[in-house]
Amino acid sequence: MIDLDSLFNLSYGMCIVSSKKEDKFNGCVVNTVFQITPEPPMVAISVNRENLTWDYIKESGVFAVSILSEETPTLLTGKFGFRSGRDFNKFEEVEHKIGKTGCPIVTSSAVGFIEAQVTDSIDVETHTIFIGEIVACQHLCDDKHPMTYNYYRDIKSGRTPRTAATYHKAKE
Repeated sequence: MIDLDSLFNLSYGMCIVSSKKEDKFNGCVVNTVFQITPEPPMVAISVNRENLTWDYIKESGVFAVSILSEETPTLLTGKFGFRSGRDFNKFEEVEHKIGKTGCPIVTSSAVGFIEAQVTDSIDVETHTIFIGEIVACQHLCDDKHPMTYNYYRDIKSGRTPRTAATYHKAKE
C-alpha cells in the first residue's frame, strides 16, 4: 500500500524560484529547496520541466530563491504558482530587486534569499534537480517566520498545482 499523504509529514519550505533569459524574468513557487554542502555552500532545487522557469534556468545557468514568510498573501503564491509566465509578466507590480546573478529576487513577503550558479543537474521523470553553488544570500527579516508547505496547505488552505513535486490526485 502506498499512502502518499504520509509525504505531507516531510517539512518543506515555500519559495519562489526565479531566473532570467536575456532581458526577461520568470519565477515559480516551489517547495523543494535544500542545502547540500557547507563548503562551498551549495543548494538543490527541483523544478518541473513544463515550467517556463525551468527553460530560463537551463539556458542562463543561474537561479534565485526567495524564501517566503507565513504572511505571504495567497495572491502572490497564486500568481507564481498557478499562472504561466508565458501569458503575462509575473514580476509586474511585485516588489523585487535584481541580484548579483541578474535574476529577480522577490523582496515583498520574503524572509531571505539565495542566488546560485548551476553546477550540475539531474533529470528525474517530470522534474530536474538543479544543483547550484551559492554566490549571494541574505537574511531579510527577523520578525517573520518562513512558510512551510504544511502551513500553506493547512493554515492558508493553499492548493497545489499539478506540476508541483508534492501534487497527487485526491483519493477516490
